[in-house]
Amino acid sequence: MQAATSFYFEFDFDEWAALARSNPSEFEARRQALLDGFLQQFSDADQRRLRGLQFRIDMERRRARTPMAGCIRLSSMMWDSVVGPNGLRNALNRFLAFYPEHPTPAKRPLSSAYTARIIPFHNSSR
Repeated sequence: MQAATSFYFEFDFDEWAALARSNPSEFEARRQALLDGFLQQFSDADQRRLRGLQFRIDMERRRARTPMAGCIRLSSMMWDSVVGPNGLRNALNRFLAFYPEHPTPAKRPLSSAYTARIIPFHNSSR
C-alpha cells in the first residue's frame, strides 16, 4: 500500500462537533466526502481494501448503543489488529522465525524493570 502523501485537511474539532450536534446528516455527508477525497490518492486495489476497513468501522459505530460504546468497539478492533491472531505482532514473529539471522530487539528483564513510589490518597471528607 502506498503512503498517504497528497492529502491535507485542516481539522477544526469545535466546528465538526457543532455540525454533528446541529445537523447530523450534513456532518455524515461531509465526513463521507472527506473520506472519499482521502481514498482517491490510493490505487484501486488499496481503495477496495481501505473501503472495506471503513465499512467495518462504520458498522461497529452503528451497532454500538452509545458513542462511548462505539469508541470502545473501535479501540478493540485496533488492538486486535496489533495483538490478535492475525495481528502485527504475529506477522513480525513469523518474519523473525523465517529470518532467524535478522537482529531482534534485546529482551528486558521482567523483574524490577520498573519501580514506582505509591502515593496514598486520603479521604478529604473526614
